[in-house]
Amino acid sequence: MNTKHLKNKLSKLALSMFRKDFFGIYHGSISAKIESNRFIINTKESIFDTLDNLIELYFKKDYRWNQASMDAIIHHNIYSQISDAKFISFSMPPFTTAYALKYNKIIPKDYFGYMEIGSINVVDPKTFEDWYDRAQSEISYYFQTNSTDIMVIKGYGVYTYNRDLNEMAKKLAILEKSCKILMLEDSK
Repeated sequence: MNTKHLKNKLSKLALSMFRKDFFGIYHGSISAKIESNRFIINTKESIFDTLDNLIELYFKKDYRWNQASMDAIIHHNIYSQISDAKFISFSMPPFTTAYALKYNKIIPKDYFGYMEIGSINVVDPKTFEDWYDRAQSEISYYFQTNSTDIMVIKGYGVYTYNRDLNEMAKKLAILEKSCKILMLEDSK
């Protein structure tokens, strides 16, 4: 797949995720691995409804890393340690994030959530003061040791990866809908 086409696909998905409030203005990240030692990711100044400023990074850091999303190092660690990772996103879907504040496990009660994602443990980062420094290694370690492609982090958001961009988006959407249903049930 050529890079221009890939950037267009990421841009379209980012717009869709922005409209669903998964990404905020300047908040979130999305990337695609384009070779064994390169990936594209949004820049620090990205506004996700018009994601036209994706940057290409090599695994070896150079000046371009200064313009890249602050999540670039996390994406790099996932790509370099998990061969199935072709696409990665960090988002903050509101219902999933809110549900994770109250519960340690997400157990969908709807058909699609149950069949497609099953139960997901919520990871507690413990302290926010040093979380971002720890996240660089803890997120990829979690994926490696838990055989999952979705990580819900309490009070932080959701990291996910997949070999297929549409499948990654589908799982995020199903997770968000399942959490919305669970929250509606809790409000009774």
